Amino acid sequence: MGTDTESKVAEINKRLKANKYGVSLWLRGDKLSLRAKLPPKPGKDSTQWVNQTIALDIRANPAGLKRAEAEAKKLSSAIALKEFRWADYLKSGAESGLTVGELIQAFEKDYFSRNKRDAKTETTWRTEYALVFRKLPADQEISASLLLDKVEKTNPDSRTRKRYCMVLGALAKFAGLELDLSGLAGDYSPSKVTPRNLPSDADIQEWYGRIENPQWRYVFALMATYGLRNHEVFHLDLESLKHSHILTVNDGKTGRRRVWACYPEWYEMWDLAHTELPLVTGKDNSALGGRVTNALKRYGFLKPYNLRHAWAVRTLEFGLPTELAAAQMGHSHLVHTQTYHHWITDATHQRAYDIAMNRPDRPKPPGI
Repeated sequence: MGTDTESKVAEINKRLKANKYGVSLWLRGDKLSLRAKLPPKPGKDSTQWVNQTIALDIRANPAGLKRAEAEAKKLSSAIALKEFRWADYLKSGAESGLTVGELIQAFEKDYFSRNKRDAKTETTWRTEYALVFRKLPADQEISASLLLDKVEKTNPDSRTRKRYCMVLGALAKFAGLELDLSGLAGDYSPSKVTPRNLPSDADIQEWYGRIENPQWRYVFALMATYGLRNHEVFHLDLESLKHSHILTVNDGKTGRRRVWACYPEWYEMWDLAHTELPLVTGKDNSALGGRVTNALKRYGFLKPYNLRHAWAVRTLEFGLPTELAAAQMGHSHLVHTQTYHHWITDATHQRAYDIAMNRPDRPKPPGI
């Protein structure tokens, strides 16, 4: 390799230092590496940034030196923009010698470094990622074949298969593994799920009367009238509800939103202006939602989430534009139509048809 190559490396480092890139080239045999202050590699307990080396697998010839200088600038930019990820530089999790458990630990740290740690992200981590990661052998070395095997053991075109592909695909990318699971995800969608046997509005009114505890009765009424998710009853602007039947959800799964009562008569009938929630604690939204489910089950109402689904179908019967109903439920228009349009029964269609045909201002055929 000789003195000539060493002097060229020194020249590049002089330029990098002069421009304050914070990265230098190292000559290791006939190959080039980068040297910079970097965060700990995945699986390390330390949080301290220290000087570390990244092997480039680039030969120290003229073309290689030019490319290595460009890589140094690219690394500097990633560090400055807080976009540096070891996954972009480790060839694979297996080659780095990391176990599945160590990699998951590193993935979790990275996940919460990119997502604010709050009730919503904690719930997503536990119900989506951790649920899948628990099925992996923590003490084995990570490999593409291991992850692929776990995916293939799930049922095709199922919600579970789709979740495994999403979660393990993200882990594979983080580990630098060459594994594309998108082709195995299948075509699962909510529209393929068999509709639930929803309670009628008469059933809902009857169940309301069966709940003896006034605070849990109030929770039931809020969910029925506004189509709330279980945990959302504890994230409401109840002060404004005292003056209007329009409810503000301060912190739902998809952020703040406003919901109109459906039926507005229930707002009056159940005296929703007089707020009285139970004193409930929970470390995150999942725990809060579980409290609601368990409480209403004690009164025999086994599927509280059906109140939300019933609200959605009711808005379709009323002719509320689906874009507005979706916004009030806190999900996309696509999710709304995929989930609920195939739930509409012939009886629902008939009621909507009768309402439309009996409008005094509806269009008439020519000559009438």
